[in-house]
Amino acid sequence: MPTLNGENDVIFEEDDLPYEEEIIRNPYSVKCWMRYIEFKQNATKSVLNMIYERALKELPGSYKLWYNYLRERRKQVKGRCVTDPGYEEVNNCHERALVFMHKMPRIWLDYCQFLVSQSKMTKSRRTFDRALRALPITQHPRIWPLYLRFVRNLPLPETAIRVYRRYLKLSPENAEEYIDYLRSVERLDEAALRLAAIVNDENFVSKEGKSNYQLWHELCDLISQNPDKVNSLNVGAIIRGGLTRFTDQLGKLWCSMADYYIRSGHFEKARDVYEEAIQTVVTVRDFTQVFDSYAQFEESMIAAKMETNSEMGKDDDDDIDLELRLARFEQLITRRPLLLNSVLLRQNPHNVHEWHKRVKLYEGKPHQIISTYTEAVQTVDPMKATGKPHSLWVSFARFYEDNEQLDDARTIFEKATKVNYKQVDDLAGVWCEYGELELRHENYDQALHILRKATAIPARKAEYFDSTEPVQNRVYKSLKVWSMLADLEESLGSFQSTKAVYDRIIDLRIATPQIIINYAMFLEEHNYFEESFKAYERGIALFKWPNVYDIWNTYLTKFIDRYGGKKLERARDLFEQALDGCPAKFAKTIYLLYAKLEEEYGLARHAMAVYERATQAVDLEERHQMFNIYIKRAAEIYGVTHTRAIYQKAIEVLPDEPSRDMCLRFADMEAKLGEIDRARAIYSFCSQMCDPRITANFWQTWKEFEIRHGNEDTIREMLRIKRSVQATYNTQVNFMSSQMLKATSNATGTVSDLAPGLGGVDDMKMLEQKAQQLAAEAEQDKPKPKEKILFVRSDASRSELAELTKQANPDEIDIDDDEDEDEDQDAEPDEVQLEQKTVPSAVFGGLKDD
Repeated sequence: MPTLNGENDVIFEEDDLPYEEEIIRNPYSVKCWMRYIEFKQNATKSVLNMIYERALKELPGSYKLWYNYLRERRKQVKGRCVTDPGYEEVNNCHERALVFMHKMPRIWLDYCQFLVSQSKMTKSRRTFDRALRALPITQHPRIWPLYLRFVRNLPLPETAIRVYRRYLKLSPENAEEYIDYLRSVERLDEAALRLAAIVNDENFVSKEGKSNYQLWHELCDLISQNPDKVNSLNVGAIIRGGLTRFTDQLGKLWCSMADYYIRSGHFEKARDVYEEAIQTVVTVRDFTQVFDSYAQFEESMIAAKMETNSEMGKDDDDDIDLELRLARFEQLITRRPLLLNSVLLRQNPHNVHEWHKRVKLYEGKPHQIISTYTEAVQTVDPMKATGKPHSLWVSFARFYEDNEQLDDARTIFEKATKVNYKQVDDLAGVWCEYGELELRHENYDQALHILRKATAIPARKAEYFDSTEPVQNRVYKSLKVWSMLADLEESLGSFQSTKAVYDRIIDLRIATPQIIINYAMFLEEHNYFEESFKAYERGIALFKWPNVYDIWNTYLTKFIDRYGGKKLERARDLFEQALDGCPAKFAKTIYLLYAKLEEEYGLARHAMAVYERATQAVDLEERHQMFNIYIKRAAEIYGVTHTRAIYQKAIEVLPDEPSRDMCLRFADMEAKLGEIDRARAIYSFCSQMCDPRITANFWQTWKEFEIRHGNEDTIREMLRIKRSVQATYNTQVNFMSSQMLKATSNATGTVSDLAPGLGGVDDMKMLEQKAQQLAAEAEQDKPKPKEKILFVRSDASRSELAELTKQANPDEIDIDDDEDEDEDQDAEPDEVQLEQKTVPSAVFGGLKDD
């Protein structure tokens, strides 16, 4: 039953009595009040508000009570019209709370959000400002995001701008957010100012991860695309500052500046900017960007002019203007290769190849060509040049020569010979081209004079590779110039002058083997044979192996052709001298020449001795071929039997592969000579180096040999040797088992086929089975044997085999035809008796009647 409280005249239920008594006992306990409020959650709004008011009267500084009370009051008006008086009551409640809770950011945030939801702009703004003034600065980051979101949604850009300015004083790193807002409200002038400020601030770090160049590029785009809205900045100065700052992005910056003038309507100034850009950029990428933009600009100008003429009619001035624009555009397209070449030359002014390309671009314009060559030879530094700098001088002189101005060409060459090139070869090339110029115009004496002047000994001698000396002091050792002088002397000079040139080349120690051979050939042509041999000797003294090989080869060939066997001892001395220290790679040819000399003019045993030495001296790869030659020559001179010792030595010396070939040839030779035992011994020896898995050809050859010339015992011995060798090579169990499975699958099908009923036999038993199969194959391939000669296993006992062995030698070859005929008549096949046995009835089961 409701009860009346005399102090406050408040009606409460009997269920509230315990909570009321608890509050009376402890009115300053927040927990007591919260328990009471939680109990009354389902009560009416007025009762719940009354309890909160009673609690806050006792505890006005309780954040928990105020927070829950304000949240409850906001829930009570949620969904009502914003003009409802209840909203004002809740606002007043918040104001009362802020008297005590002005340091609590959560209360401010809830109040501001509540005001914003009521669309009370001015009061919301003032409340945000009061919150910022009331809260410490460390709590401001909680207020600003809501405040900025509020002002961005306002249709009053000026208010938002002023709020943002205040905000940036606290957080200048968020300037990009402000700039984005300014762009959205079309305040581009201030956006450009702010963007320029952060670009110039070296300490600014973009929160969006943009680099300083990206910010600069945004600034350029902003001011170039909106020239009518950005008035506070000097666009030209800003972009030119960027040109000096970002040298790797010049193309975009130049295009931005030109775009600014185009949008401003200053077309001539834009054209000047494009011209300046294509004359200053140093990379092909930047040039391409600027040129494409320039060409597009000219095309748009022509299109705009034509459209204007079609709409407003034509007059003479308009036609002239249009023709002028078309001519300007055509000239721009024509100039592109030359402008691109200029870019590459600005990139590297010492690029000889690009200077030559520039000359080709001026084809048909002699004045420009001369100017280009002059500029090139003055600009290119030979020490830094890319390419051959002397080619510029040579091409310059040839240009004058083609235009029949020989005096000017000679002047160019004279100047070119005084240039300090980096390499001696460059100066040598100039002298040679100078001489060829005179030769082309049949001034032979002048050409000789020029080359003699080039090869004259300077006042100060220097080594060829001494880079501290100028090339003019080193060119006298250039083989290129001396070679040309020698050719001219041979063609135009006398014998003595040519000989003197070759001698001088050799004295300077700059000769090559080819020079020595040319000198000797020259002397030989003039019938100075001994002098030519002396030239060879001088060349041999200059060079070592392998460079001296060609000289020795030519020298020995010429000497033999000249004297043959007349000076045999001298020829032998020459060969011995050549072979002394000769590398194995080059010894074969010299040894063959030596042996040929001995065969034709000397003694056969000397030739054999030379071949013997050759088999030891030549390279390992050529040793097999050398043994073949040795065996062939020995067989032709001394007969086949003399080659046995050679074969034996070859088998000992050569590697396995050629040694097997030698063994087969040796055994074949012995078999042809009737030496069966010797051939079999050779096969037996060779088998130790023949793996049956990879040298099946050898074993097949031996098998055929035994079928023709052997008997059962010899075949058994061959098979035993084969098993032994195979076991030697199959050292790894896993490898052997895998190879066995592979062999059985390929040759006999399955393991059960090889050994029926023995699925678990070991590898050696498998080999035994395979050996029996090989013997069976040998029996099939063999012709019908004589009586008492058994090539395969039979049912004969071991005693009978022993008796047969005593009666006849198994290795004996019987060639008595009469005895064979008698034995063939006497030999008759024995009748085979087959044992019969009844099949048990259990095999047939119920299929057969009793």
